Amino acid sequence: MPKTILVVGYGPGVSSAMAERFGAAGYAVALVGRTEARLAAGVEALKAKGVTAAAFPADAGDPAAIRGAVEQARAALGPIGVIHWNAFSGHGVEDLMTADPSALAGLFDVALVGLVAAVQAALPDLKAAGDGAVLVTNGAFGEPDPMIDNLALMLKEMGVPLGNAAKAKLVGLLAARLRSEGVYVGEVTIAGVVRGTGYDAAAMPTIDPADIAEAFWTLFKNRDAIRARVG
Repeated sequence: MPKTILVVGYGPGVSSAMAERFGAAGYAVALVGRTEARLAAGVEALKAKGVTAAAFPADAGDPAAIRGAVEQARAALGPIGVIHWNAFSGHGVEDLMTADPSALAGLFDVALVGLVAAVQAALPDLKAAGDGAVLVTNGAFGEPDPMIDNLALMLKEMGVPLGNAAKAKLVGLLAARLRSEGVYVGEVTIAGVVRGTGYDAAAMPTIDPADIAEAFWTLFKNRDAIRARVG
């Protein structure tokens, strides 16, 4: 059986480009997300390109669901050699001064809890792969920059930056923890709008998702840095 890449948070843009990039390199592709129709369309598109693929509907913020998706993907496609964590959350927290403080904990269900659950569930496969990897998509909203903070305030998006910042710290911790076990952890931060996504607007410059996938591929192959920034 080929190694499998588990693509969590599948949709148009980065995750689709990652599925194609790793599929072209011989990986089977397990697509994970909440929208079954989108997953089914993704599977058909990959199969049309000669890539072995299957869909596993699950909520990225639900640890039990993510563990189940890992188990199902392993059984159907083969050992998990790579996790691509493309899922994110945080929309809906517009202003920290008016948000319900109890709702803030939910910002980390996808950014932290689901990601850790996925890595724990796939860790035996990742270690056995020899070149196992966890590849995480992140956004520049999480960077400690006053200009970015002011932009988030203007756009009324104060939840997403918190999730992104926490995810960036988790990447560093996972990289340090898993390095000695032969598992690479890397992150690509996107500073801009990804072409072909719901945020793509004709008046704004966009980033080709294939360029982001190639940045991930370079990190994955070289393993000499844990972070790259595109845009």
